[in-house]
Amino acid sequence: MIRFLVQRLGLSVIVLLGVSAIVFFALFLNGDPAALMLPPTASRAEIDAYRHAMGFDDPVLLQYFRYLAHAVTGDLGTSLRFGLPVTGLIAERLPATALLAVTALTWSTALGLALGVAAAVTRGTAWDLLVRLVALSGQAIPVFWLGLLLLLLFALRWRMLPTGGYGEARHLVLPAVALGAYYMSAVTRLVRVSLIEALGQDYVRTARAKGLSSSRVVLRHALRNALVPVVTVQAMQFASLLGGALVTEIIFAWPGIGRLAVQAIQNRDFPLVQAVVLLSACVFVAINLLTDIAYAVLNPRVRL
Repeated sequence: MIRFLVQRLGLSVIVLLGVSAIVFFALFLNGDPAALMLPPTASRAEIDAYRHAMGFDDPVLLQYFRYLAHAVTGDLGTSLRFGLPVTGLIAERLPATALLAVTALTWSTALGLALGVAAAVTRGTAWDLLVRLVALSGQAIPVFWLGLLLLLLFALRWRMLPTGGYGEARHLVLPAVALGAYYMSAVTRLVRVSLIEALGQDYVRTARAKGLSSSRVVLRHALRNALVPVVTVQAMQFASLLGGALVTEIIFAWPGIGRLAVQAIQNRDFPLVQAVVLLSACVFVAINLLTDIAYAVLNPRVRL
């Protein structure tokens, strides 16, 4: 197990180094970064002074290693738009995105798991067909369209919930439903397929032959193995949500990382854009590492 963890940690470090290099060198693809960061009205003298102040006149490799050294200590630069450290800005928006991600993923996973199990054990019936239709519809409807539809019905027409905002539980309902609908459908279909496959395995037939109840066979034997692909998918979905549910945050005026990233791009705030991308990569790598560990716990054969 220790060797397995060391290998995964080493791969994670390599991935993060690669992402940091891409994020850093992408800044130089469009020419002089000093000219890109300053307003179009900046004079040549102002551009030269800014280039020297930011260290852009040093060799590129030296700039990259300096960027790495600062990034390791948590210093990812200063926002050009807000004039504040980008780590502080991201930390300020992260709780809102985390709350939305956890809420959307919690309800979608719970409901998707229940519907998937019910559809698998009633395979071929009308209930199975209904669940599959619901799951297919949830994946076919775009998030932005569903979000606008929820706004029109529940906020504007029926006035049951606010159109946007942050701070109260009622502000969370519509964005969490809009964001989690797709993931609920994905979990439902994945659990159904995985559980049907698991129910056809020899160990399930052996358990049934021993006289175990159907619920125990499904929940304690087949479902555990069927959850392995679900863990992977939901872990990656959670990582993407923590990186910023961009469309949902914009529609519902949710003050999260996705909305912050859009503002940074619009304002050509390159240090902030770099920080958001690097943070997203770190989240993906961390979640992927935890997923590998969960794999090893659910199925010890993975360690081999």
